[in-house]
Amino acid sequence: MRSRLFLALTLALLGTPALAQQQAPAPEQGTPPVVAPSDDPDAAETAPAKVPLDEIRRYVAVFNAVKDAYVEPVEDRKLMQSAIRGLLLDLDPHSTYFDKEDADAFDEQANGAYEGIGVELLQQPDNTLRVIAPIDDTPAAKAGIKSGDIITAIDGKPISAEDGMEPLRGLPGSKITLTILREGTPKAFDVTLVRDTIRITSVRSRLLEPGYGYLRISAFQTDTAADFQKQLEQLQAKGPLRGIVIDLRSNPGGLLLAAVQVADELLDSGNIVSTRGRLSISDSKFDATPGDRLNGAPVVVLVDAGSASASEVLAGALRDNNRARVVGSRTFGKGSVQTVLPLDNGDSVKLTTARYYTPSGKSIQASGIVPDVVVKPESGAGAIGSVIAKDGQLYITEATLPGHLVGDDEGKVPYQPGDVLEGDKPITAALAELKKSVTAARTAAAGKQVR
Repeated sequence: MRSRLFLALTLALLGTPALAQQQAPAPEQGTPPVVAPSDDPDAAETAPAKVPLDEIRRYVAVFNAVKDAYVEPVEDRKLMQSAIRGLLLDLDPHSTYFDKEDADAFDEQANGAYEGIGVELLQQPDNTLRVIAPIDDTPAAKAGIKSGDIITAIDGKPISAEDGMEPLRGLPGSKITLTILREGTPKAFDVTLVRDTIRITSVRSRLLEPGYGYLRISAFQTDTAADFQKQLEQLQAKGPLRGIVIDLRSNPGGLLLAAVQVADELLDSGNIVSTRGRLSISDSKFDATPGDRLNGAPVVVLVDAGSASASEVLAGALRDNNRARVVGSRTFGKGSVQTVLPLDNGDSVKLTTARYYTPSGKSIQASGIVPDVVVKPESGAGAIGSVIAKDGQLYITEATLPGHLVGDDEGKVPYQPGDVLEGDKPITAALAELKKSVTAARTAAAGKQVR
């Protein structure tokens, strides 16, 4: 994969709310903010020369009025942070201000790793934590924590509504004691665990039938491409693959580079995705490198209304290169790229800086990807779980987000949002389409041999 931006920045995309990110270094404490290294190298020359002094004076007047006359005292820091947030509020839904905690959580989501015990939890009305499931090969699983367990205290202290699950986080190697109620056990008991770095597996696989593989990608994280390669090799070790289904349903996106790498695993050549923005540094192009791990075996990509951002990049790249058929429902439609600019206090600003385009040159912003084969929800179109409710109310897609960037085709063609597809029926439909592609490929190959 080659890109003009490859060494200068890392682009990333996340879904509902779908995000796209490039990371810039934070300025040191006490130094004035600097232009991110990924910005226009000629920024000093191209930056606006005029400062809106009248607007700044107006802001200072409002600031002083609030500080002096508001019914309750307001800290200067809180007022300034509110002002900064306001700068981004009326842009698009994906430009926002992160405080340090939000910025750290954002990084964890992108990296697919966090420090804790490795368990999925649900906080109950009485503030106790019900275990949904321990994650495989984590401290929680190794300690024998089970689905349905109720955590009533952490380190001997009751769980507060404010802290919730946060006390479970901590440095790897540190100990934590959980008080647990378990069905069938007469009284609560304590379990001591040692925290570790928990890595979330974003790719899982299985055989649907002999020769037909299934890979589920739940998000695009730092290790997703490597995990995809590993899972694909495990499937191939069980026997030759006639084709695979890649399930991207309700995948909110993630790192753009991860989606590009997965696409490159299945493409011999051709463009994967390009980005265009106001600054030349925002313009990039990612191309495939030789080598198809499936040697041309058919691919079907399964999507729905929750497939956003990097998911749409992968689906669009494979279809536009005639490498895959897309099955499911219209995707979310997020086609913008965000840049994350760290600040000297640990906070960050996430700013939309570009749009991305599929190999055919099409922007999916506010339109999404329309599948080749449409699948309706198992319980019927318009049922609970789909984007259109029975009362006709529209659930959230990019096109319905207030202040979203207007798409290239928005308003020019009729727009019908997709459905959220759950259960096994969509997988069955994708497998059926995959078998058709396998048969068509065999027929084409036989025809070439006869000639």
